[in-house]
Parts: sequence; C-alpha cells; structure tokens
Amino acid sequence: MKISYIHFLVFAVVLASIASPVSASDKPKNYLALKAGIYSPTEKYDLENFNGGTRTHLDPETGFNGEIALGHYFIPALALELGVGYFESNGSPSAEPGDTKLKVVPVLATAKVLLPLGPIEPYGEFGIGAYFTRLDVHGNLSSFDGSSETTYGLHAGVGLNIDLTDAFFVGVEGRYIWAEPSFGGEDVKINGFTTTADLGFRF
Repeated sequence: MKISYIHFLVFAVVLASIASPVSASDKPKNYLALKAGIYSPTEKYDLENFNGGTRTHLDPETGFNGEIALGHYFIPALALELGVGYFESNGSPSAEPGDTKLKVVPVLATAKVLLPLGPIEPYGEFGIGAYFTRLDVHGNLSSFDGSSETTYGLHAGVGLNIDLTDAFFVGVEGRYIWAEPSFGGEDVKINGFTTTADLGFRF
C-alpha cells in the first residue's frame, strides 16, 4: 500500500523530533534570514503585440533574487517562515530589436520540515505566495511601461543550514516556483529556480 505524501511528511516530522539532539530544543525559537542569489526562469513565452503587432518569442535570462524572511520553530523539526523578496529577469527577442524586463515582489508563507543533526540542519520546504509582478516592454514600434499584475503560486525546495553559534547560522537554499500572471490577456509563466546563500540570526 502506498503511503501518501502528507502521511510521509507527518512521519518525517515525528521521526526527526525523536532523533534530534536535546541541544536543538535549547536554540532560540525565532530567526531572521537574509537570502541573496539568482533566479533562473525555465519557461519561454510569446508576446502578441511586442513590436508593432508582431508575435515575438522571448527567452528570459537569469537574474537577481533576494529575500528577507522571519521564521518560528514550533518544534526542532518543524518551522513556519514568512518572507518578502524580489527577483527579476530580462528577455530579448531573437529577431526584432527590443527588450523586456520582468520584476517580481513575492510575499511567501513556507512550511519547513527539518532534520536537526547538531550544528547541521537539512530541510525540505513547501509553500504558497502572492506574486506582485511588473512587465516593462520596449520595441522599436511598440512599447509600454509598468503593466502590473498580482497572481498566486506555489513553491517547493530543499536547503541546508549550518550553525556557527546557537544564535547565528549560514546556509544554502534551492527552490522552484510556479506562478502565471496575465498581462493584457497574455499568460506569462514565471516558473523557475531560485538559488540563494543565506545568513541567519536566531532570537
């Protein structure tokens, strides 16, 4: 009989809580994390009226990604994190002159299942977010600035924290996001990977 994904997560939380060192429960329960890295989009998209009515295919490029997050440990193996970030990507058509720039401010809620192993803390995560997006389009015949849209999406990822002290840690995190805002009736998938290096402060 197959075990459901939710049952597996519950089992992992209970197991990690039992197996975690006693010292893990002595750490501060709250933390602030500063994250910086890259956003790597995995979807290409078309714009119908990019350049004087021409349908244009764009291939977005890797850009900056950053986030500030506040988290709380309910038990050493389970935490909830609320964050706000920023990521961006440029896109250029292969034939016509011009460019686009996508700017996104995500507001995120993330559940983390952790495995406390002394100073090392690997984890998996899953969450939801509101994505405030802005698309600037510039062509030689047609352009517009500031087409904005709010949409909702999901994200999942893995990471690793390393404690330098009980109050300070460093880490790395990889995440995949799914979201699809619509600009002028055109759906633009902003799905992609974010990869960050993290600095954390527990309090």
